[in-house]
Amino acid sequence: MSGTVNDGRDIGREMYDLAGKIFPICRSITGNGVRETFRILDEYIAEDGIRFNIVEVPSGTKVLDWTVPKEWAIRAAYIEDEGGNRIIDMNDNNLHVLGYSIPVDKWVTLDELKECVYTQPDQPDVIPYVTSYYKERYGFCMSQRQLDSLPEGKYHLYIDSSLFDGSLTYAEAVIPGETDEELMITSYSCHPSMANDECSGMVVVPALIRYVQSMKNRRYTYRFLLNPETIGALTYLSFNMDHLKAKLKAGVVFSCVGDDRDYSIIHTRYGNTLADRSLTSVIRGREHYSEYTFRDRGSDERQYNAPGIDLPVVSFCRTKHDVFPEYHTSADNMDMISPEGLYGTYEVMVQWIQCMEANGKYKITVLGEPQLGKRGLYPTVAQKTNYDGIMVMRDIIAYADGTNDLFDLSAITGVPPYEMLPIIKSLTENGLMTAEEMVNI
Repeated sequence: MSGTVNDGRDIGREMYDLAGKIFPICRSITGNGVRETFRILDEYIAEDGIRFNIVEVPSGTKVLDWTVPKEWAIRAAYIEDEGGNRIIDMNDNNLHVLGYSIPVDKWVTLDELKECVYTQPDQPDVIPYVTSYYKERYGFCMSQRQLDSLPEGKYHLYIDSSLFDGSLTYAEAVIPGETDEELMITSYSCHPSMANDECSGMVVVPALIRYVQSMKNRRYTYRFLLNPETIGALTYLSFNMDHLKAKLKAGVVFSCVGDDRDYSIIHTRYGNTLADRSLTSVIRGREHYSEYTFRDRGSDERQYNAPGIDLPVVSFCRTKHDVFPEYHTSADNMDMISPEGLYGTYEVMVQWIQCMEANGKYKITVLGEPQLGKRGLYPTVAQKTNYDGIMVMRDIIAYADGTNDLFDLSAITGVPPYEMLPIIKSLTENGLMTAEEMVNI
């Protein structure tokens, strides 16, 4: 696949530009920043005739063991010195304010200021991302180098914010298929001004919505979800868990999918679901890939795999969230992601979708090795240079005994599953292979 599709769209560039639109928005687990972000993303998919369903869940709603919190609104936040000079201002970078800060308007000494300022001492030039969702406090964030440079004196702390009974907002889009069995793709929507750890997943999701909408035939129903991390997933599960447990075949959570350093999977608790096998098979075809156990978890895969929920949902990253040094800092800016990095994620997921759509337990229809030559499937001249290619076909035939699906065959042969699809198609069209429907995993 290339970055440009038949209609001339440069999908990587589209996603990058879309990320640039939502990057400056101040988001949190609730609030108008999330709603504005969803409005922009909804406009993008509306071009293909599909819309997000935007759901509001009132503050105070019980969601499993949690409660939907009060909504947070932030209008201004800054620190200024005695001369009226702004030391920091959330209008310059909204990471400067502690997420969910309560209001403050007072003058303090330098020592008192340091008690409510958060820095990242081991990275002295970055602004850290810090939140306090469930305990009321106020605070600011700045670089350690800037804090160390401040002279003695008085400083004006100002935050204009409010906490009130509002709602939590999530967005979903469901595209029906020939069956009611579902594949789910989801990402989170609550981080402010971080490009890889937030914007990347939110722009790949609508690009994939447009791809799935364009498919002529869909075996599966596709569920796409954007929600605030943790509390949003718990909220969604509280309303939809029984349905997902009955219908979901495999799901993928996006986290940090816009860089170009790696391809990574975080497995389910036991690593033995169709989601684990299928996505692992696809990313193993990449030059660089990493696998992590559930003990390395960090995003909404935690909720989907919780005991008693046990959904087949893995996480997909380019570079895993806590591995890259820019994570949860101001260094995770638009330079951290690229059209190529975003497109790499898009390409992997399109390959995953294609493989899931074609998957089945394959069985050869003849006894003994089929005669490939008379069907135009074997070169008429046998030579060492074409031996490897024909051996892939032979290996697929040898293990197509009705017990192995596409991802089993990929693991046995070492060939990426999407590279096997044309071979399987040829064998099927020539009456040499059948594909039985997948049994539940």
